[in-house]
Amino acid sequence: MNKVVQNAEEAIIGIRSGMTLMLGGFGLCGIPENTIGALVASGVKDLTCISNNAGVDDFGIGLLLKGKQVKKMISSYVGENAEFERQLLSGELEVELLPQGTLAERCRAAGAGIPAFFTPAGYGTEVAYGKEVRIFDGKNYILEHAFKSDYAIVKAWKGDTDGNLIFKATARNFNPLMAMAGKVTIAEVEELVQPGELDPNSIHTPSIFVNKIFQGVNYEKRIEQRTISA
Repeated sequence: MNKVVQNAEEAIIGIRSGMTLMLGGFGLCGIPENTIGALVASGVKDLTCISNNAGVDDFGIGLLLKGKQVKKMISSYVGENAEFERQLLSGELEVELLPQGTLAERCRAAGAGIPAFFTPAGYGTEVAYGKEVRIFDGKNYILEHAFKSDYAIVKAWKGDTDGNLIFKATARNFNPLMAMAGKVTIAEVEELVQPGELDPNSIHTPSIFVNKIFQGVNYEKRIEQRTISA
């Protein structure tokens, strides 16, 4: 199976309006910049986006929000995006906020074939509204379901043409979990090599989880909040 595509524009063929997408990254670290750019240019809309956060106003998922292409955001942190705030308060955007661990576990469960699980995180808060509650060993737990997504879009440091991926440092974040969870997984990498060139002991995501892969270009790798000494 040839998984290599030439660029992000070719990789997103098949993504249609109304679909649910997982997008890797934490803040602006390890986000699939090229694929997000292609989605913005494609004009696809009414998307449900599952991501730790919503980017910033002029970068990352923030660009999709700016173009009114996102119908619903499922995230754990959204504090860096004024347009997100405006759309939420005006009722233009549907939002589901989750504890960060719950977000990660709903991704992992989807990849592992676990339909649902119980967690104490969020009990007694709005997170638990409408969810089943059970008591285990005297403690309250709420039922959370694994995510269902049409596509998972991730960004890796290195990958081979078979689809094996290596993530670098903190850019690893949600990417490996999401790569396992999508019905179709698109991976953009900084460096694309031939099979056998990656150390098998260093591979974070095996090729079986990846459907499309391409070498990205012109990465900005912005820093959300730059803090320096006086």
